[in-house]
Amino acid sequence: MLIVTGGAGFIGSNLVHELNAHGLTDILLVDNMANVRKFQNLHGARFVDYMDKREFRRAIAENALGAGKIEAILHQGACSNTLEDDGVYMMDNNFQYTKEVLAFAIRSAAPLVFASTAAVYGLSGPGRFTPTLQNERPLNIYGFSKLAFDHYFRNQLALGRVPITAVGLRYFNVYGPREQHKGRMASVIHHFTKQMLETGKVRLFSGTGGYADGEQRRDFVYVRDLARLNMFFAQIGPYAPKDGGPPQQFQGVVNAGTGASRSFNDVARSLMAVHGETPIEYIQFPADLEGRYQHFTEADLTGLRALGCTLESTPLEEGIVETYATLRAIEASS
Repeated sequence: MLIVTGGAGFIGSNLVHELNAHGLTDILLVDNMANVRKFQNLHGARFVDYMDKREFRRAIAENALGAGKIEAILHQGACSNTLEDDGVYMMDNNFQYTKEVLAFAIRSAAPLVFASTAAVYGLSGPGRFTPTLQNERPLNIYGFSKLAFDHYFRNQLALGRVPITAVGLRYFNVYGPREQHKGRMASVIHHFTKQMLETGKVRLFSGTGGYADGEQRRDFVYVRDLARLNMFFAQIGPYAPKDGGPPQQFQGVVNAGTGASRSFNDVARSLMAVHGETPIEYIQFPADLEGRYQHFTEADLTGLRALGCTLESTPLEEGIVETYATLRAIEASS
């Protein structure tokens, strides 16, 4: 059995659909359905069981899951709301919960792939997106909660206490289908599309942070690529050992992006290729975002490649085309 936490969320649901595309359906899906819109992400998905996150945490703490042999744990469950200011909740949900999942994975001798985030890098500039202490300066409690677990995990590795495959993926700026439930936390690809379809134009920030109008840059990574990375390190589906050989052991915290930043102007132009030409309006950068906004992100993939992962990223233009083809297919089947 595979366990996917956060399985009804944006990245988690796309992971479940990707698993299904490779014939993998023996899945325990774990989530919190307080946001009922998330169920729509699972239309057409196949899984054999569902557990509420609170029930799952209780079951693994008491060794009472009763799931049989666990092939891998793909831990996507987290509060990703960067505006959340309840630090107690954030640390419990993102830090303590992940500690519990790691301990359970070790007891179960199951590979673990868990979601970290590029938010740990804060206002780092070009050339400062390697997973090293001097680059890790989160701007909010979300980034800190993820970094706190990364620190804990790396210390456990150094002490030799993690005898399994265990890999943390620092997701950069993720986009793709099935993120409509995220509201303000959805990607700019989602928000720009909404503007284009509703107002006939798209609004980008004017020059700020040393960048010209709309030239602020991010590492936009297609969600399906992240699903494949999870499967690669868990060594499941097409990435399972060949000829029944033993699995490799992967360990570490690495960046999960494309390795190439793209401008917001690039995003707008790519969306126009799908939705049609619309004018761009450059608006003043909000004063309340000063010192709290990443004008630039770009994953350093050295660590990812050092672990033996050579998977190529989907170019922004292709990812956007595939995103809206998927959304049209979902709408047609509803």
